[in-house]
Amino acid sequence: MNKLITLIVLCLINLSYAQTTISGKVLDNKKRPIEGANIYLDGTYDGATSNADGQFSFITEETGTQALVISFLSYETKTIVNDVSNFNNLSIVLREDVESLDTVVLSAGTFEANDNSKVSVLKPLDVVTTASALGDFVGALQTLPGTSNNAEDGRLFVRGGDANETQIFIDGIRVFTPFTPTTNNLPARGRYSPFLFDGITFSTGGYSAEYGQALSSVLLLNTIDEPDQEKTDIGIMSVGATLGNTQKWEKSSLSFNASYINLAPYFEIFDNRNTFQKPFQAAQGEMVFRRKLKNGLFKFYSAFDTTDFELTQQDINFEDGLNFSLNNRNFYLNSSYKGVLGNSWSIQTGLSFTHDDSKNGIETIAINSIENSAHLKLKLKKRFSSRFKVSFGAEQFITGYNENFKDDSFNVSYGFENNITAGFAEADVIFSKKLALKAGIRADYSSVFNDTEVGPRAALAYKSSKNGQFSLAYGNFFQNPNNNILRFEQDLEAQKTTQYILNYQYVNNGKIFRAEAYRKDYDNLVKFDSNFTNLNNDLNNTINTNFNTSGNGYAQGVDLFWRDNTSVKNLDYWLSYSYLDTERNHQNFPLAAQPNFASNHNFSVVGKYWIDSWKSQLGIDYTFASGRPYNNPNTDEFLAERTKPFNSISLNWAYLIDQQKILYFSVNNVLGFRNINGYQYSNTPDANGQFDRMAFRPATDQFFFIGFFWTISEDGTDNQLDNL
Repeated sequence: MNKLITLIVLCLINLSYAQTTISGKVLDNKKRPIEGANIYLDGTYDGATSNADGQFSFITEETGTQALVISFLSYETKTIVNDVSNFNNLSIVLREDVESLDTVVLSAGTFEANDNSKVSVLKPLDVVTTASALGDFVGALQTLPGTSNNAEDGRLFVRGGDANETQIFIDGIRVFTPFTPTTNNLPARGRYSPFLFDGITFSTGGYSAEYGQALSSVLLLNTIDEPDQEKTDIGIMSVGATLGNTQKWEKSSLSFNASYINLAPYFEIFDNRNTFQKPFQAAQGEMVFRRKLKNGLFKFYSAFDTTDFELTQQDINFEDGLNFSLNNRNFYLNSSYKGVLGNSWSIQTGLSFTHDDSKNGIETIAINSIENSAHLKLKLKKRFSSRFKVSFGAEQFITGYNENFKDDSFNVSYGFENNITAGFAEADVIFSKKLALKAGIRADYSSVFNDTEVGPRAALAYKSSKNGQFSLAYGNFFQNPNNNILRFEQDLEAQKTTQYILNYQYVNNGKIFRAEAYRKDYDNLVKFDSNFTNLNNDLNNTINTNFNTSGNGYAQGVDLFWRDNTSVKNLDYWLSYSYLDTERNHQNFPLAAQPNFASNHNFSVVGKYWIDSWKSQLGIDYTFASGRPYNNPNTDEFLAERTKPFNSISLNWAYLIDQQKILYFSVNNVLGFRNINGYQYSNTPDANGQFDRMAFRPATDQFFFIGFFWTISEDGTDNQLDNL
């Protein structure tokens, strides 16, 4: 009996020794107690919850080395590995979860138009329902701050940069010829339909080291990763027709979109300042195939389009006008892959190829050009933690350009070949939910110049309040002169900008306010001593032209943006304003001056209102731009005079006949403002020594559009409102 009692006592003593008390206190990084944190031993049911003072305590029978897990919503989970005997009177500090929705984001110079973005100033729907855009995503982006109005051109002019300084990428891969070709005073359009894109990032400066060969801006287009259902889209328009279809299988999908445009019927009804011998015609087809693989997603995108027209334009130096013809065929393909490699590594790779064949006629001159370009890219990314990520990669740009110039006295061929090899590395460091840094470096080697340019870039963001934050960005950006220069002269240097950006952004309940100040310094801009700005018109003059890269300049200004879609039911609107101060000494400028593509003030108002009883969305936008410089040879001052300000009010109306049928109307410049894009002066003076002039006005003061759009889908609810 005594032995039994002794055995029981010994067992109780051993059991008491096997029990360990785990205790401590849970705090945030400001030493404030966290109530409700979960504390437990991994793989067991032993644990507790912290009280109002952040304290916790529980008993465990586990022994030896264990893992103590501490977690709480919006904070990073922490794990401590040690002997359980050391888990006593702990002081545990949790760091904020930097992947939560209210974390600081790097936004300097960047406008997101993506449903998946934490902060989107525009959605895909906005990009294609803006009244003045006429279905062109580039037209919608021209209502954002940082852009200058150039109605006669149609491309993006960003913060004192010309249109060649903006580069466009699809799924991270370069597009070499993103706009339809055209002639003077007729605006170009983006080649690609918004039908296949679900996200747009428009960076007006300070962009990532991943992207190069762009002095001012990059535009990133992302194709849809996975369509939600099979459907067919049909469009019948006053200017042509469209057809789209999506097929979906278990692990893959295929979408295509085709369109045909013919402006001959339109010009029979509405006057045009040009005389068309062959009306404007364009046909386009594009396709994207997607395939889910075991560890990633493969996409194949291809597009083909053709443009054909012949016209006679008014020209002060030609009594009967200037005859111009164009026939262009363009093919583009793009394949990309995004996937995971394991151990927190990911990969993104792809390639693109462009073939562009253009035949131009100017009176008796025939200019035929062929460009073949390719882009190959590989990017690797390592996620060390939610606070530290590193990416690096390499890419190759290959361009071959050949042109033949033929007239009564010349039959000459010329061109160039250039390979650009680039490497980049970048790190994202999130110090806290309030402070983040992106720092990178990029190097580009150009074979045509036999030279390497290295550009550091950095962006810093600080969250100053629950809804507001500041961002800073700095970087060096390089770009080779464009084909129009390199075809005649290759002994040059890469053009350069240095950019500084200060940004403030406020986001709260459907309201967004952005204010951004910037400074850009230009170096190595192209200079030439020809009297002609259009080098194609006189090959003899061009051949004897001397080119160099001694030009320079600057651009500085302030951009403001406000959007509100919650204050008034069914009303969504935004306002943008840009002030630009810029001068350049480039091309054949005798001195530094504001270039003729830049206006000091640009202002846009865009509004969209849904009326339930009408089953309609009404849209309006107003665009204002101050006068742009032009040179008057009757004075001694260079680019000293200004055109009158540009004004335009555009309206649209989308009426839902039923859920899947839409009748759409739009009119640009509804009030018929007589805008002037510039002036052309005669080549020779009159008897009084004065040069006559002619105003460059839009081909039409207004443009009217009517379309019927019908969607046939599985669920019977989709429509094309987001494609208009």
